[in-house]
Amino acid sequence: MDPVSQGVLGAAAPKSIAPPEHARIACLLGFLGGMAPDLDVLIHSPEDPLLFLEFHRQFTHSLFFIPIGGMIVGCLLHWLYAGRHGLTLRRSVLYCTLGYATHALLDACTTYGTQLLWPFSDQRFAWNTVSVIDPVFTVPILLLIGLATWQRRAWLARLALAWAVAYPSFGIIQRDRAEAAGWELAASRGHEPIRLEAKPSFANLLVWKVVYETGQRYYVDAVRAGLSLEVFEGDSTPKLDVARDFPWLVPGSQQALDIERFRWFSNDYLAVEPGNPYRITDIRYSMVPNEIRGLWSIELDPAAPPGKHVDYVVERGADERAVGAFRSMLFR
Repeated sequence: MDPVSQGVLGAAAPKSIAPPEHARIACLLGFLGGMAPDLDVLIHSPEDPLLFLEFHRQFTHSLFFIPIGGMIVGCLLHWLYAGRHGLTLRRSVLYCTLGYATHALLDACTTYGTQLLWPFSDQRFAWNTVSVIDPVFTVPILLLIGLATWQRRAWLARLALAWAVAYPSFGIIQRDRAEAAGWELAASRGHEPIRLEAKPSFANLLVWKVVYETGQRYYVDAVRAGLSLEVFEGDSTPKLDVARDFPWLVPGSQQALDIERFRWFSNDYLAVEPGNPYRITDIRYSMVPNEIRGLWSIELDPAAPPGKHVDYVVERGADERAVGAFRSMLFR
């Protein structure tokens, strides 16, 4: 999730057990520890734009790395700050480790994918129960942690942790409702999906993007899971077929290898972007939930030499039409 969400949740964990005299420093160490795993974004290469996809949410987000990451962050912050304010090294490491431990589990609640079991598995866990940015999740935790620090009351931090569990748990209920609507919609079309998933749209648990796969195509629809279920039928697109879609691509070239790397990252939810025959998009994400156009893609170049990487393209912002279409689903 976003750094603020990770930080405030990280602060809640040590704050919930810290004695009153450690109220502020435990909050600070937990906050920084909660954000620390995302330092993996510094692993990148200008020549290889997909390198960061392989390392983001990898070893720093592994459950097995938590004691190591917490120790590193705790020792560093103890030397820089906490030790000068009377905290023992043991306490510094404990508070940072508790904050660090919340990060990967929260990330796994999103749709991006987190390698919780690295190095024993490169499986990307995505439980699809909360959006990567959701103020309804973050703001209550932020307010409770602020009150807990100001009033030095650990029970408020425990309440923040309870909210951090309750909100994604409600997301499980909403996800399952959206998936059930997706299965019914697929059946009404005479389809028997190979797989079907529902993913929360931007910053809410009300409107869900439903993606399902048949033998040859992906279908993308939206479901509003309010008191009743409302379906917004959307687009479909052929599944990526490299031989068909890019007959000029040399097997074994760097661009061909990059397609497979992007396939792993996207859990094989790939299609050629409509209107751009050289761009492959990850259809799991879009501004408008029932549309194919993805938020990130890779772009190939027929004239590229064999060793050149693909370009990584991120859609910045959204046009007025897309924002209007999304709002019309959300506010009804």
